[in-house]
Amino acid sequence: MDNFLASSLKQFREFKGLGDKTFDQLSDEQLFWQFNPSSNSIALIVKHLHGNMLSRWTDFLNTDGEKEGRNRDMEFENTAMDRSELMTLWNEGWDCLFHALESLNEQDLSKTIFIRGEGHSVLAAIHRQLAHYPYHVGQIVYIGKMCQDEQWTSLSIPKGKSSDFNQEKFAQAKKK
Repeated sequence: MDNFLASSLKQFREFKGLGDKTFDQLSDEQLFWQFNPSSNSIALIVKHLHGNMLSRWTDFLNTDGEKEGRNRDMEFENTAMDRSELMTLWNEGWDCLFHALESLNEQDLSKTIFIRGEGHSVLAAIHRQLAHYPYHVGQIVYIGKMCQDEQWTSLSIPKGKSSDFNQEKFAQAKKK
């Protein structure tokens, strides 16, 4: 099960990295752009992830994952902030998650934690967030791609380059 924790940390870090690489391609204005009034900007998604991460991962093993002080609805309200403040929220949320996961051991995975009063094994709670956060990171990447249009630098295999990518990968020695 230690492999599960290491694998989970690796996956979370990779998804954070996709967000970081998206932010690097965007102007300050693009971080706050909304397709329409009912859609979320990247900034709103970051605010939501921040609120969720702090709520879920602070005192993870001991208190309910939906903290009393969290105001989820406000996470989806536009507030005045700049890029620096937004990146602080982004990094603070991920740091909270990483700290909580790095403090766990194999025995912790079968413990029960609560989210909104509903019991979950630690293992299930991690799985829950491994589904939730990539969903939102995917939204961030997609909005970034829309904003950048033809200027977008692919974060995976670029269109029309699958064969080249596979040829390069299969030319390398196999690694575990």
